[in-house]
Amino acid sequence: MRYSSLLLVSVVLSQAPFTLAAAKFDFSNEYNATSIHAEGDKYFIDQVTKLSKGDIDITLHTGGSLGFKSTDNFYAVADNAIQIADTLAGSMAGIDPIFLLSSLPFIVENEDQAEQLYKIAKPYYQKVFAQNGQILLYASPWPASGIWSQKPVTTKEGLANLKIRTYDKNGTLTLREAGAEPISLSWGDVVPQLSTGGIKAVLTSADAGASGKFWEHLDNYSAIQYAIPLNMVHMNKEAFDDLSSEEQSAILKAAALTDEHNWQTVRTRVVDNYKELATNNVTIHQNLSKTFISWLQESAKPSLKEWLEDTGKSGSDIMADFEKSK
Repeated sequence: MRYSSLLLVSVVLSQAPFTLAAAKFDFSNEYNATSIHAEGDKYFIDQVTKLSKGDIDITLHTGGSLGFKSTDNFYAVADNAIQIADTLAGSMAGIDPIFLLSSLPFIVENEDQAEQLYKIAKPYYQKVFAQNGQILLYASPWPASGIWSQKPVTTKEGLANLKIRTYDKNGTLTLREAGAEPISLSWGDVVPQLSTGGIKAVLTSADAGASGKFWEHLDNYSAIQYAIPLNMVHMNKEAFDDLSSEEQSAILKAAALTDEHNWQTVRTRVVDNYKELATNNVTIHQNLSKTFISWLQESAKPSLKEWLEDTGKSGSDIMADFEKSK
């Protein structure tokens, strides 16, 4: 009798529909939930959910809530401590100097050129990620970087001895050459340093300053069009390989759609940012003097020279292809 009952249970179970649990991934982002990067990441997740019919479950953790900063993300993803991360490219310069490309000062003049430069360099980025057990999903461009400050920074004298936050090696080299006192800080450390007076200015975009409510500390924004740097979203390769071919296709298609979405978004973001800054009584300095911009451009030359030396043939090939594409 007991054997018959077990046999019946076995038959019933064998006929029950079998469903696999959704693949679950954690996605780390150091920036605020309202940042251009977080919004792009949410778009990616929505596309993945739609294309995979809910078979892939990605949880976005903004504001560095998992305890990872951009400087931590590369190895955290390589080690599968997190499966996906949105990382400031320049923070990975220690892995390979190629990641400083997008933040080279005054190389691109607009978003079209920035996108073209990314497309030219993309195979080089992909190679570095592949060598470290990861795949590049998509880029997340920043609006052009400017200078947030307490006092207006519109002349060479305004930069003199100014304690200003930079986000990577290029900014540090350039602003030191220009006479400032640059301090390289991760995003999560910027507002605390502003609050304590450790820094008096910040090199970043209007967008980043708006998401961080910089107007609580700084009253001026100088639109120097310094660079259009990239964040990059990368994924652990083993986690990707564990997915079915249909799920992998969903991830890659969603990434391609997000790449396109992000480049479209960055082209219109500044207008909205400037409206928000004006609402919060931030003075926006545009049409800066040619003398000031020329001084900054001259100050940027050592960073380009060093980058070309560090990257060798790869860097010179990228720049040659970029010049041809203009």
